This record gives sequence, C-alpha cells and structure tokens, in this order.
Amino acid sequence: MLALAAWAVALACLLPMLAVALAALTGGTGTVAQLMETVLPRYAGTTLALVSMVACGTFALGVGSAWLVTMTRFPGVRLFEIALVLPLAFPAYVLAYAYTYILDHPGIVQATLRQITGWGPRDYWFPEIRSLPGAAAMLILVLYPYVYLLARAAFLQQSSAAFLAARTLGHSAWSAFWRVSLPMARPAIAGGVLLTVMETIADYGTVDHFSVQTFATGIYTSWFTLADRSAAAQLALCLLVFALLLAVAERMQRGKAQYHHTGKAHVRMPPEPLEGWRAGLAVALCAVPVTLGFALPVAVLFAMGIGSEQDLFSRRYIAFTSNSLTLAGTAAAVTLVAAIAVGFYQRSRPTRAGAFAGHVARLGYAVPGGVIAVGLLVPFAAFDNALDAWMRSTFEISTGLLVTGSIWLLVAAYMVRFLAAALGAYEGGQATVHANMDAAARSLGQGPLGTLTRVHLPILTPSLLTALLIVFVDVMKELPATLIMRPFNFDTLAVQAHRLAADERLDGAAVPSLVIVAVGLLPVILICRQVGRRR
Repeated sequence: MLALAAWAVALACLLPMLAVALAALTGGTGTVAQLMETVLPRYAGTTLALVSMVACGTFALGVGSAWLVTMTRFPGVRLFEIALVLPLAFPAYVLAYAYTYILDHPGIVQATLRQITGWGPRDYWFPEIRSLPGAAAMLILVLYPYVYLLARAAFLQQSSAAFLAARTLGHSAWSAFWRVSLPMARPAIAGGVLLTVMETIADYGTVDHFSVQTFATGIYTSWFTLADRSAAAQLALCLLVFALLLAVAERMQRGKAQYHHTGKAHVRMPPEPLEGWRAGLAVALCAVPVTLGFALPVAVLFAMGIGSEQDLFSRRYIAFTSNSLTLAGTAAAVTLVAAIAVGFYQRSRPTRAGAFAGHVARLGYAVPGGVIAVGLLVPFAAFDNALDAWMRSTFEISTGLLVTGSIWLLVAAYMVRFLAAALGAYEGGQATVHANMDAAARSLGQGPLGTLTRVHLPILTPSLLTALLIVFVDVMKELPATLIMRPFNFDTLAVQAHRLAADERLDGAAVPSLVIVAVGLLPVILICRQVGRRR
C-alpha cells in the first residue's frame, strides 16, 4: 500500500516531463526548423543572459550581506540579519509592478525630474526599467535571500582555525576571506545560486511585464496567442532540458569533497567590530537590499492601492481571494500527503527503488510551472478528446472536457511543482526521529501505517505545519501554471494582479499584490524566528 502510493506520486511527477518530450518529438520537424530560424536563438540568448545576471547579482548580495552580519559587528547588525530575509515575501512580478510605477516614463521619478528641470521627453536619458537588466534587478532583489540564508549558515558553522592560520601567514582579512572562508562555504553558496537560477528560468510574470522574451514567455505565447501546441511543447522541452541540466549540475558540484572542519576543537570566528566609516559602509550595504527589496515596494504598493478603485471587500475580490485560498489549501494538503507517502517509503524501504522514487519526486522543483502545465494538458486533453469522440460515436453523448480545465488537474500541477519543498521540510523533521522508535513500534505489533500515524506524525507536527505553510504560500504566488491551466472564469489574486498590470492599471494591481505579499510574509516570519535563534 505504502509502496503503491509512493510510486504513484513519483510517476505523477514524471508524467509531465515524459509528455512534454513525447509531444515535442512527435510535433514534426517543420515547427522545430521554424523555431530555430525565428525565436529560438533569441529565447536562448535572453534566458542565458538573464540567468547570468541573476546568478552574479544574488551571489554578490547574498554572500556579501551574509559575511557582514556573521563576521562583523556594526550598529543594527542584529536587526539586519533578520531584515535581510524579508524580500523573500515578494514575488518578483509584484516588485516589477511597484518599480514600473516609480521609474517608468510617466512614473513619479521621471515626472518629478521633468517638472524640476523643464526638460521634454527627449531631452534626457533615463535607464529603462522595462528591459532585461530591469527584470534581472527585480529577480535579484527577491531571490538573494536564498543565497544569504545558506551562506550565513555556512559561515556560522566554520571554525576560526583556518581563517586565523591564513592571517598568521600574512594574508589580509579580505585575502583570507577569498582564499579560505569562501571556498569552505562553496557547497552552500553554489546550492543557493543554483536555486535562484532555477527560479529565474521558471519566472513568467516579471519577464512578461517587462516584455523580455524568454522560454517562459515563448511557451505561453505559443500555447495561447498562436495556438501552436507543437511549438509550445518543443519550447517546453528546451526549458526542461536546461532545468534538468542545472539540477544535475547542482548534484555534481557537491561531489565527494568534504568542506567541514576536521579538527577536534571547533572555535567560532570572533566577529570583528567595525567603527567609523567602515561601520557606516556596512550599514549602507545591508540597508540597500532591504530598502529596495522590501520597504520601498511596500510603501509604493500601499500608495498605489489607496489611489486605486479596487475594493478588496467587494464580491468580485472576495471570489478572487476565495479561489486563491481554495487552490492553495487544497494543493498544500495534497502535496503534504504525497510528501509523507514518499518520505516514509524512503525511510521504511531504504533501497535503490526508494531512493529513485525520492529523486523523481524532487524533479518537479527544477521544472518551471509552464512546462508542467504543458506536460499535463497535452496527455489529458488527448484523453478527453478521445473519450468524447468515443462517447459521441457509441452513445451520441458529448462528455466534453472532464479533466482538462478542472481544478484537480491544476492541483496536480502544483503538487508536482512544489513536492520537493514539502519533502525537504518533512525529511528535515523525520531525521530527528530515531530508528529505535521504529523498532520499538514494530516490537509492539505496529505495521508501517501504524508506525507512521502513531509515532511519526505526532512527533513531526511542527515540520508538517512548516511544509504545509511553504506550499500554501508558493501556490498563492505561482503564476504561469495558474494562467495556463485554471478553469474558465476561475481567477486568483495572482491572475488578477497580472491582468491589471498587463492592462497598465498598476494602481489596481497593487491591491491583490499586497494580499499576496501579506500571505508571503508568513513563512518569512517563520524563517526569521529560526535565524534569530540560530546565533
């Protein structure tokens, strides 16, 4: 029973990828040739450029801020080590709406500049926010906390022995950081950067709002605007291959190298107190990402929302909120059950089959939501059409679309997309359950199901709630899969924000965006509590 449930979950995660590959390979060479001659080089170049910018930016911001709050002391350091996590509450597309409102041509900054100087629209140059660098900046500001959290944890675990040895050999503090501390934290930092890269290639809302043509926007355009299912599947396959290569690279970069401290005594690095201009510079460097990634956008969204005509308590918005909460709650519950099935199967059956099921279940997090949507729509649309044709010819009854366009297929897409996050939280708690507890339960006559329900689940309640909360918030923010797969006339807060922003009604888009950010603060508060305790 347990093995059947775990393998059903693993196969459900594998189905979209197999369907995308099959649909792309059977789509004909004509579409591939046309894509190669027209949009594919542009999509590939833009996606690679965006990934490179975000990787470099998140590395610089995440590692730099983590080193400052961990290894130095300056005014407000305790506040900053928590505040630096706050931008994680923002979806990148919401940040894009706020900064477009500020920096676009009719925005506050440029309008004030023209009013003060008397310049006309062509009399000055101003950086274009709706551009590739603009999209990269939005993604960097919301994704750098991934690198910050992992780098900070790695720096806290380092012993001072190697760093002080480098100093005694004549290296400056900066040189010792580059030659000793940074290489020792390499696995954690590389994992964080690769996670931001995966989030970047999965992003749709930001690049679409800024008119940056990537694989994500190409899939949506091919599917809906051009109604070309073959092109959408082939673009999805390209993005899938890229995402899986990144996942393999993340696994391979760990290798068998060991980066932990091998000495018997583990002495924490003594933080260096900063004074004068150094302290001021450290405060400024930490304040910039917090201000640009959280404080300023929140203030701007509040100002935009107050001036809009959107009523959050109207019947229409209550329906948007209800749809979002229904999808997020259902998907979180289904994903948690799937994570428990796979995680407990791996523990109770520590075989290659169990490990393989776990690896397959985690693949979804490396696959963008648009790819998963295409991978589920292609086979189930074919099933619905075949069933409808058979029913028409046999009984003269039309069944229509039974699965395609249903809430449950969308929930399945969310489960595939976010199962890795729930599985990680569940396994983190499961590691605290000693194997002797399982043996004691078996000696008292409990089978696997009894051990799970009577021993594991009561102990793992905090981890289960964390997994539930993480998936709930991720579903609230998810845009591409929701746009492609949502049932007719079933809109969520994310879809409403995207629609208003696409119509250049940024004031209105601020209202649903603020609700999404408020919900996104819940797991961030949980993370901040853990950060505060970690020291």
